[in-house]
Amino acid sequence: MARPIRVALLAGETSGDILGAGLMQALRARHPDIEFGGIGGERMMAQGLDSRVSMERLSVMGIAEVVGRLRELFRIRRAYRDWCIHWRPDVFIGIDAPDFNIGLERQLREAGVKTMHYVSPSVWAWRQGRIHKIAKAVDHMLTLLPFEADFYQQHGVPVTFVGHTLADSLPVEPDRAAARQRLGLPLEERCLAVLPGSRGSEVARLAPLFLEAAARVQQETGPLTVLIPAANEYRREQIEAAVRRHGNSLHIQLYSGQSSDVMTAADGVLLASGTAALEAMLLKRPMVVSYKLNALTFRIMKAMATTQWVSLPNILAKTDWVPEHLQDDATVDNLSRDLIKILTDTDYRDQFEQRARFLHRQLARGADDQAAQAVLSVIEGN
Repeated sequence: MARPIRVALLAGETSGDILGAGLMQALRARHPDIEFGGIGGERMMAQGLDSRVSMERLSVMGIAEVVGRLRELFRIRRAYRDWCIHWRPDVFIGIDAPDFNIGLERQLREAGVKTMHYVSPSVWAWRQGRIHKIAKAVDHMLTLLPFEADFYQQHGVPVTFVGHTLADSLPVEPDRAAARQRLGLPLEERCLAVLPGSRGSEVARLAPLFLEAAARVQQETGPLTVLIPAANEYRREQIEAAVRRHGNSLHIQLYSGQSSDVMTAADGVLLASGTAALEAMLLKRPMVVSYKLNALTFRIMKAMATTQWVSLPNILAKTDWVPEHLQDDATVDNLSRDLIKILTDTDYRDQFEQRARFLHRQLARGADDQAAQAVLSVIEGN
């Protein structure tokens, strides 16, 4: 009797755990006796993953933090490689975490294990030379965005665009009234969502600037309620301190999490560049995107960048659709000017929502099922 299909997976952080759990559920729906092994979080373990170590041991951000943990991380990767070769899975799937997974994938592929990578590194945006390393490591790439798949096809790497799970989970027509009811906000109140980032360095640089820009908007256009969802309790304390320093000229509502409801309820969004921009687009909320980095880091990244834009809505639309203000261009004057436009220009808002609906439908493809089908095709040699 043939043994069940074996799938090895490795996720290094919460977003990968969410993707892995959805993929595992879709695979089990097709093959109830499938076996999963590897490293993942609570969601993947709930789907039947036997996690060899805690995923938290891989969740490291920042250069200094990684350097301090390098010996342990290399030890985990060697142990995982040896276990995986011994277990003989039908396929290994590295989920995001490219700095950890790409090297592991190359070692496993050289040992005869089929390898896949789920969530493309931003190789299309900067350090494009990494594509050669990826091509040697990965039998098949799974991408969340269509232009990523185009890039891999151009470089001869087998790829499947599966769509974005966020687009699958959010409605094409968000219910603004329901979101306001959940947050206790009157329907007629004019609201601006402010998302200064999820990292301490982002909030330190952007929160004071964003509050000043919101105050300028209120000064020029009238009463405004500012809604700020804090990513966690550390960021909430940091934002509260920034609000105290700013003073009390603004009516500010601070929330723990609830970013999706906050953006849905708002009339416009001011945010730090990142995944939140994609979510705001999927929620059909016009936005202004901004970011500030250490000056040297910004110069290095700008020199290595190969895209004209930083926000995913603009990259998807391939045009200057969403206002972006980075580094020295991120000023109170520039931000407030564009915020006033997105809050008051009815034609702009209607056109924004129309384009956002079109892009939402492009990305909502049933990512879990698409990814599961691609995995099975690789296993079967198709």
